[in-house]
Amino acid sequence: MVRSFTQTDVSDGLALGAPGGIGWLPLDLPATPLFGTDGIRGRAGELLTAPLGMQVGYWAGQVLKQTMPQPGLVLVGQDSRSSGHMLSTALAAGLTSAGLEVWNLGLCPTAAVAYLTQQVGAMGGIMISASHNPPGDNGIKFFGADGTKLSTQIQQQIEQALRGQGSQPTPRSQPAWGQCYPRPELVDRYLDFLHEPLQPSLDLSGLKIVLDMAWGAAAGIADRAFDGTHAEIISLHGLPDGDRINVNCGSTHLGPLTAAVQAHKADIGFAFDGDADRVLAVDAQGRVVDGDYILYFWGQLLKTAGRLPHDTIISTVMANLGFERAWQQLGGTLVRTNVGDQHVHAEMIRQGAMLGGEQSGHILCHHYSMTGDGILTALHLAKLVKQSGGSLAALVDQSFQTFPQRLENIRVEDRDRRMHWQDCGAVQQAIDKAESAMGDSGRVLVRPSGTEPLIRVMVEAETLETVDHWTDQIALAVRQHLTT
Repeated sequence: MVRSFTQTDVSDGLALGAPGGIGWLPLDLPATPLFGTDGIRGRAGELLTAPLGMQVGYWAGQVLKQTMPQPGLVLVGQDSRSSGHMLSTALAAGLTSAGLEVWNLGLCPTAAVAYLTQQVGAMGGIMISASHNPPGDNGIKFFGADGTKLSTQIQQQIEQALRGQGSQPTPRSQPAWGQCYPRPELVDRYLDFLHEPLQPSLDLSGLKIVLDMAWGAAAGIADRAFDGTHAEIISLHGLPDGDRINVNCGSTHLGPLTAAVQAHKADIGFAFDGDADRVLAVDAQGRVVDGDYILYFWGQLLKTAGRLPHDTIISTVMANLGFERAWQQLGGTLVRTNVGDQHVHAEMIRQGAMLGGEQSGHILCHHYSMTGDGILTALHLAKLVKQSGGSLAALVDQSFQTFPQRLENIRVEDRDRRMHWQDCGAVQQAIDKAESAMGDSGRVLVRPSGTEPLIRVMVEAETLETVDHWTDQIALAVRQHLTT
């Protein structure tokens, strides 16, 4: 760990004399970057503490003011995690000490923060969430004034300031303090936004739909979004509960949703993650309909309507080969990026693409939104199923056969070892051996998670036997040489 101060006078254990007359406690920051693929994420009370939240708020405020012609307001939202209030309070203290106004949205999906930031003319937005992570984790992710993820460059400026490496603002003789206001009613505007492209009405009559809200940010929002559609809605884990968010439920644990769909003889089930920016579906037969299938179905609809530029979909290295080949057979092009919705979004902008996403259920359709939105995706997929005149199961039957694919997550607590796993010769040898044996009939992907202390090993091949064999071999090498 590297101890970082924002000022030089630390003789008494405090970093004194910060701009505006604020005294900061020292921070123990990791030597590796704070910002990962989705903001700052870690264990609440360890990496993510109130002192860190306050300083992140302060320095984010200073950096945002430098990028905007005049100071404005910042929106803050959170999922249901028990540590969310602690972090939102600390962030608001830092932002207001930087002279900015804060509007606190309270419990809401990440997509609500993104949309409302742009809609109300805020200079930025912050979502406090660890997405699909367990309850003990939390995170801080930033949005710019346009409602998209804050650029890597600006995130780096915030981190440099936190580490005392950036340019410091001029101290104010008479600090101008900002104010913080609760604005939970703004979430209703987000609900109106979800329904606008589906007007004059979204008639889902005849459909029975199960919603798994994962005790998280979708609670009280996703079910309201489906109100008035005439569908029969069955809710699971539909209250905000910070101690149970994502625990054996939601998009990372589909067992309860699958069981409920089959028990209620439902047509579709949707499972959201903790902050509701991703969604996975289950059909009436209990089959998982992941992001690859959703992109394929939505892509077909847009392609037929002439609304998919160059018939191109943007996805990631995790996209299944079965999906890619099926899309190519329709005359389309699939472009792969690194894992992370910000990479997908950036490539969509570069290519002028309108549809992209991840196998995990982050779907971006720029016809409707500039960020991943699980609730928006669920509404549009339900409408697509209804308009098809069939069922989600029928759409799956008519689509493609996935290649067997297995993802193994190995916990590697040492951050430096995890982030530099490529330096391990034994792991590289295991990968090389697998790739040589499979040739063009399979592929290997090993990467550190940007949101959890994990190394992810993925193998895809023509047979499950091949997948299991090489996944086990590579995962064994990781455990033997990186976890001890």
